[in-house]
Amino acid sequence: MRLSELMGKRIVNIYDGDILGLVGDSDLVVDPENGRIEAILLPCRGEGTRRFTAEKRILTIPWSSVCKIGTEVIVVDLEREYQAGY
Repeated sequence: MRLSELMGKRIVNIYDGDILGLVGDSDLVVDPENGRIEAILLPCRGEGTRRFTAEKRILTIPWSSVCKIGTEVIVVDLEREYQAGY
């Protein structure tokens, strides 16, 4: 799968059905030796936060948490305790 095929897909948490964000808004952590994706870094979009803040909070989604990549969404499995950090 090419990176361009991931762009525009919504990231949905199967744990609670929450839409976490878009792949286009995120960064990918890629292993330079083998080219595999290790994680998705997604900026926090929680209520009450301003778009531009001095402290930028990032949700790290390990690639191992990706359950399925569909035509419009990427389904991940993040438990509530893990999400509390973002």
